Amino acid sequence: MANIKYTVPGMTDADAERVITLLQDRLHAANDLHLTLKHVHWNVVGPHFIAVHEMIDPQVEAVRGFADDLAERIATMGGSPKGTPGSIVDNRSWEEYSLGRGTTQEHLGALDLVYQGVISSYRSGITELGDLDPVTEDMFISQTDKLELFHWFIRAHLEDKGGSLSTEGASSEKDAAQSAG
Repeated sequence: MANIKYTVPGMTDADAERVITLLQDRLHAANDLHLTLKHVHWNVVGPHFIAVHEMIDPQVEAVRGFADDLAERIATMGGSPKGTPGSIVDNRSWEEYSLGRGTTQEHLGALDLVYQGVISSYRSGITELGDLDPVTEDMFISQTDKLELFHWFIRAHLEDKGGSLSTEGASSEKDAAQSAG
């Protein structure tokens, strides 16, 4: 990362650079997630198509908004947000979403794992931000709240009446899709 020339009042440049790194990681994740959700929206089929198709669009819009907020926070702190496709691919720590056309249950099973990864990363960031920057910590908490709600929407389709998830124990999107399908 390039050295910043300024940051918000009351924060050291070193702390700001670490916060910017955390923000940039979440920006990559939000950009990837909203594109993945749109991909699912276009490729989901089956008897519950319309319910899932319509459930996904508000998630896409919210996550796009998260990306904008994260990018603007980076700029506010004196950084330069990176939102190009190449920067996402070059810097992500997760694999490309692997399902194409699939049933609602297959995509929801895969999305269960996607949301688990995104939410876990946000929670790790929240833990670190508590000491660095309460303003960015608050942003992460707010976005995590919404992501956890969206995850529940996904999981409600995967849960049986006893509370067990069809994706329990799945270690990859393909495993989760197969378990849920």
